[in-house]
Amino acid sequence: MRTRKDAFDPVRELGLGLPGVEESTMYGAPALKLRGKMLACMTTNKAADPDSLAVHVGFVNRDFLVVKDPKTYYLRKHYEGYPVVLVRLTVIARGELREILEMAHRHMSTTTEPRRPKRSRNGQRS
Repeated sequence: MRTRKDAFDPVRELGLGLPGVEESTMYGAPALKLRGKMLACMTTNKAADPDSLAVHVGFVNRDFLVVKDPKTYYLRKHYEGYPVVLVRLTVIARGELREILEMAHRHMSTTTEPRRPKRSRNGQRS
């Protein structure tokens, strides 16, 4: 994991102000969860830029954000099958970070989006 220790601090501060959000971890990295499901977490895959946050916003919102502001929001192959957008914390303004976390909260509060199909031992999706 390539990240500054304090990179998650503003995410934590803003995210914990949303109803039902709890601090947790995902793959050993700092995360925020809503009803036990990942809302946002620091990226751990080496494909992501340092100090990046994966935020669960859904596929439609993700595609919109990446087109709207590719300097702040992006995607890497490893994350394509997940309804998350990657956020460069070194670029995003505090107000925009608040907005993306609120978007994730709304999405997670109302979503029935299916999860990514699991892979079997032979690599096939089930």
